[in-house]
Amino acid sequence: MAETAAKSGKPGWRELFRAMRNRKTGFMALFGFASGLPFALFLGTLFAWLSETDVELETMGVFSLIGLAYAFQFMWSPLIERVNIAGFRRLGKRKQWIVPAQILLGIILVALSLSHPSNSTIGFFSLLAGIGALASATQDIAINAWRIDVADEVATLDILSTIYQMGYRLAALVGGAFGLIIAERIGWPQTYLIMGGILLVIGLVGLRAPDSDSEVSDVGSRGDEDLLALRKAGELHPRIRLRALWAVGLLWAVAIAIVLIFMGLSLFSAPENRPNPTDFTVQFGPWIIVATVVLPALIAGWLAAKKREGTYLLEADAPASSRGSFVMDHLYRALVLPLVEFVGRLGWSLVLILALVLTYRICDAIWGTFAYPFYLGELHYTNDEVAVASKFFGVGAIVLGLALGGYMLTVFGRMFTLTLGALLAALTNLLYADLAVGGRYMGMASDAIGLTWAVEQFPGGSARLAKLMLTIGGENLAIGIAGAAYIAWLSSIVSKKFSAVQYALLSSLTLLIGTLGRGALGQMIEEQGYYDVFLLTTFIGIGAVVLCIAEWIRQKRAGANSGVVTPENPAAAT
Repeated sequence: MAETAAKSGKPGWRELFRAMRNRKTGFMALFGFASGLPFALFLGTLFAWLSETDVELETMGVFSLIGLAYAFQFMWSPLIERVNIAGFRRLGKRKQWIVPAQILLGIILVALSLSHPSNSTIGFFSLLAGIGALASATQDIAINAWRIDVADEVATLDILSTIYQMGYRLAALVGGAFGLIIAERIGWPQTYLIMGGILLVIGLVGLRAPDSDSEVSDVGSRGDEDLLALRKAGELHPRIRLRALWAVGLLWAVAIAIVLIFMGLSLFSAPENRPNPTDFTVQFGPWIIVATVVLPALIAGWLAAKKREGTYLLEADAPASSRGSFVMDHLYRALVLPLVEFVGRLGWSLVLILALVLTYRICDAIWGTFAYPFYLGELHYTNDEVAVASKFFGVGAIVLGLALGGYMLTVFGRMFTLTLGALLAALTNLLYADLAVGGRYMGMASDAIGLTWAVEQFPGGSARLAKLMLTIGGENLAIGIAGAAYIAWLSSIVSKKFSAVQYALLSSLTLLIGTLGRGALGQMIEEQGYYDVFLLTTFIGIGAVVLCIAEWIRQKRAGANSGVVTPENPAAAT
């Protein structure tokens, strides 16, 4: 059934400041920081530590699991949606996963600080890091669901999404650039000890956070009512649901088995026989998505169509489920029902939604891998120059972009900001294209606004550095605006009832498409150079703008709102 968000006037500065003072936004900033810090520590800073201890990356098979934990996190999202953790159930539906994950991450970081990696201890060290990455990805699923669930008229989904990204970006700076600076002065073990302590404190403070639903599903409570609803007259016949569950379950089982086999080979094979994680993602990633998203979505679409047609429905209430059918109903609700709801609500609009998900962030998702080779290898900037331009000036530009994006979301609406962000992100590729052929226009712009003069006042500053700073700053400003709008839009199209599964599925598609496109882009760089690549990514970005306009028209026709989301209604849906 379609859900429509309540109409609301566009808030001004007073309402915006009121939202920023809301208790939920404060915890959202904290949770965003807790989400970004482990990602920076496990996928970036940790390799700097290991390189200083002369540990060969080929010996760290489990480190190949770190990236997979984030790319395929949707595979265990049904557990987070429906399973309760013994001893933590009273914390709430989402906090029962968030708080333990944060405490576990803190403990793991402290344990890493005490383990002193070397070739003799790398097995235990890498195992800790792999578990930490799984805990981090699990935390991300729960935090994203929490953000969607707790949104209301004051702490809107748009503002919470913006605050989340601000916290996340700040954590990336703390865990990345500041982590390197601290480690240079006090050592890596002490640095990771501090980071672990920060996460432990956040976990304890998180106990005070509000939760979306204190009544988590359990036997004899609200969860049973949801299951009983599946057996009411007018619902799909259990026999049809069982067939769909077997089909979807088999597809998910095959996908999970493939990932587990890869894990086993990475953990227990000799270094020279261990599979390459990038090759695995490229070769098996699309098939895993087909097995766990595409084919189940087609099955869900068929079920939704049959329900609309009035076929294969119960004419009267079915008997209460027995032990075996009770388990089947639980599995159907966890694996199939989120997709049935999503496909049934969006219909053919789902094609447009998926196209936008796959293209909106593709430029910066792919480009990130080649940024440093471009700065250092192609343009011959120094490490210090790149650090100043990207880690400090660039991060500041992203935060400014997020702030502008959050303001525009509240004043101009979600779809306007989403479309503008896509356009700006596409056009900033032209800044890099100019830089690739000498940066004449970027130099003129830098001179005109006085940036060249300002940079030259500092030791080591030059007109050449000013051009790089302006280019990175312009791109990151656009990324901040686009990122704030994209996360808000992605959060708005999922249902609160199934927010963990639906959001994890969509966000995983965003991560995976960037991984899959890097090989082709790298080959194009080798054959044609960076200038042609930046022109291509500009055209891809313009395609995302067209899709944004199409989605904007769809929402207008459906009467969907691009502003505040009510507690009862999570989605700006059809």
